[in-house]
Amino acid sequence: MGITFTSKSDDSILVSAYIQGAESALESLIEKHKHRVYNFINSKVNDRDIAEDLFQDTFIKVIKTLKNNQYNEEGKFLPWIMRIAHNLVIDYFRKSNRIPTVKNTDEFDIFQFLDDGAANAEKVLVQDQVTKDLQRLVQELPEDQKEVLVMRLYKDMSFKEIAENTNVSINTALGRMRYAIINLRKLIEENQIYLTH
Repeated sequence: MGITFTSKSDDSILVSAYIQGAESALESLIEKHKHRVYNFINSKVNDRDIAEDLFQDTFIKVIKTLKNNQYNEEGKFLPWIMRIAHNLVIDYFRKSNRIPTVKNTDEFDIFQFLDDGAANAEKVLVQDQVTKDLQRLVQELPEDQKEVLVMRLYKDMSFKEIAENTNVSINTALGRMRYAIINLRKLIEENQIYLTH
């Protein structure tokens, strides 16, 4: 194929070209999304070597799925990759029996998966601001509620794992999560933050 692909080419064009045998299209896809995927994985595992391994595994899975002609989510390539990466991170924690520690950092983003589709520049700016506002509001929750919220939504832990990790019953963990969401909704309304999907 004499076509030149770049990381600016549309995802669906690159996917289609790669399936038809244009290897360079895959390189462009990886180049286009590598920072986002790697940074997401690294923010979860906090270990560059493990993040690198999981990043490679993510794209191995992508390649296998494309080669086997099993990909059918045209136009939603990035959310699809992010889901693969997310599942591999969960598998890693399950296999290693490592429960990640809760860290309140600027990277904290429980709303990472609310809307991961293609967005225009204005929408991205609005979403970035909403995410920052939400991060700030989460910090205002009582410590026990914030802890459960982070573990459940950000670390993807089960309520059983949360209960064991915080030394409370499952019912208490569920109650804290319920109150955390109620309080977060109140804070969102009080601060007039508008979630757009």
